[in-house]
Amino acid sequence: MSAEPRLSPQAQANVPQHVAVIMDGNGRWAKQRGLPRVEGHRNGVESVRAIVRSAGEVGVKYLTLYAFSVENWNRPKDEVDTLRSTSRASSRMRLAS
Repeated sequence: MSAEPRLSPQAQANVPQHVAVIMDGNGRWAKQRGLPRVEGHRNGVESVRAIVRSAGEVGVKYLTLYAFSVENWNRPKDEVDTLRSTSRASSRMRLAS
């Protein structure tokens, strides 16, 4: 992931060392499109891939993803199971270059 940054020198100087992302709204995204909530979570994985790739490309040194809060345990069991399995699977996947 050590591709050359695609930013101007001035923009590169302003890239933060640490970026934190709170992943929220995937279920709402799916609902607005008439899809099951779990499809929103699956789509969120693609967003994470793009964030990780882009952060590496521009030189972000530390990336924190907040993906599962204690409130998530109150969701329906099938949704929690999907969130957990999607999280496990995506943590193992290799980002395509």
